[in-house]
Amino acid sequence: MKKLKILGLILIFIFLSGFGLKCEDTKTKQAMQPVNLKFWRVWDETDDFKEIVDAYQRLHPYVKIEYRKFRYGEYEKALLEAMAEDQGPDIFSVHNTWVRGYQKKIKPMPEKITMVYPVLQGTIKKEIINQLKTEPSITVKKLRETYIDVVPGDVILNVTDDATKTTSEKIFGLPLSVDTLAMFYNKDLFNNAGIIDPPKYWNEEFQKIVKNLTKIDEKGQLVQSGVALGGSANIERYSDILSVLMMQNGTDMQSDNGEVRFHTVPAVFKNKGITPGIEALQFYSDFANPTKEVYSWNATLSNSLEMFARGKLAVMFGYSYHIPMIKAMSPKLNFAVAALPQIEGNPTVNFANYWVETVSNKSKHSDEAWDFIQFAAKAENVKSYLKKTKKTTALRSLINEELEDADKDIFAGQLLTAKSWYKGRDSNAMEQAFKEMIDAVNTGEEKIITVINQGANKVQQTVK
Repeated sequence: MKKLKILGLILIFIFLSGFGLKCEDTKTKQAMQPVNLKFWRVWDETDDFKEIVDAYQRLHPYVKIEYRKFRYGEYEKALLEAMAEDQGPDIFSVHNTWVRGYQKKIKPMPEKITMVYPVLQGTIKKEIINQLKTEPSITVKKLRETYIDVVPGDVILNVTDDATKTTSEKIFGLPLSVDTLAMFYNKDLFNNAGIIDPPKYWNEEFQKIVKNLTKIDEKGQLVQSGVALGGSANIERYSDILSVLMMQNGTDMQSDNGEVRFHTVPAVFKNKGITPGIEALQFYSDFANPTKEVYSWNATLSNSLEMFARGKLAVMFGYSYHIPMIKAMSPKLNFAVAALPQIEGNPTVNFANYWVETVSNKSKHSDEAWDFIQFAAKAENVKSYLKKTKKTTALRSLINEELEDADKDIFAGQLLTAKSWYKGRDSNAMEQAFKEMIDAVNTGEEKIITVINQGANKVQQTVK
């Protein structure tokens, strides 16, 4: 008799499920309470995320994404003030060089996340049933396999458990794209000077091209610059340019334990009388030295982006986001983009610049926030964002596609060799230290070894 009752219950369950009876339990209903995720970023518009958000909300209709864009100049101040008042966003963007500085404000990615998913059930009558499912998050190992090499070094940080005193690696963010520093050149100026191809190396050919493209009037004033190098405040991303020159030359920018080292002699250069950081700083500064043949820049000139758009600058260095800016300023300018020059004979090194999506440690919905970030970052979902913004991927699997895109091929081709370095809690202070180094070398008031040592000490203060 007991067996018959059990069999009967099973048959009733099968019969009812076949007709699509919704059997949502209490936990599932509780998990489906409305969730509003505030998402703060810079640069991109709401429409750039529309396809991703729509797809996510079809999967989790109880989760609403409230997107807000800020101007770069106001973003960090607004973010920190909102966090201090517990009014900040659930999801927010940080520059890749800010992640460590924001570590205490970030909730690391959990190992697994439980969400409500619509599941198709029923044999006779199909119907959608909402069910709780627990899915694993991307692991540290998988992240290292999936993303280009620069990303793990920026987003994977060590966390020490206060109770056990054990240290483990945690993921503190995921990027949707990565940009790389490239060379922009004026094709008309190159053509008029008989220069067929942009230079590949920082060698004599590069320096000869710069000399040929620099025009000085009878008063000794620069009326056309061959390249925007050597200066600071009036050169777009001068600190990135100097950083990558140091890195290409073999400089150790920073040790694993946070010691700033760009002023020191790496072990491989011991007994060779070479300090690669000093060599790079000297090379860079020479372009603003009137006594040098490569003289092509000074502090009186306009911003490099403005000069390039006006056709008065042959070569500038910038990122893919500079392209629409140049086209907006000068729609008819005949320019092209080439790979960043390298040091001939040295390993290829490019420079990465990107933003990371992460979750506030004050968010009441951190699991849902991390779930959305992981969803948005997946290859099949992030494509719509990359297409609309014309940005290059952070994922290895999408690089080959972007190499076939004429708008992205140069930047995409540099992704696998792109590097970065942690500039301290205050990246603005680091940039100011680099500015002071460059300016001090240009004025010649201090020996270059003194200048670079002082610069390193100032950056070290913000790293601690």
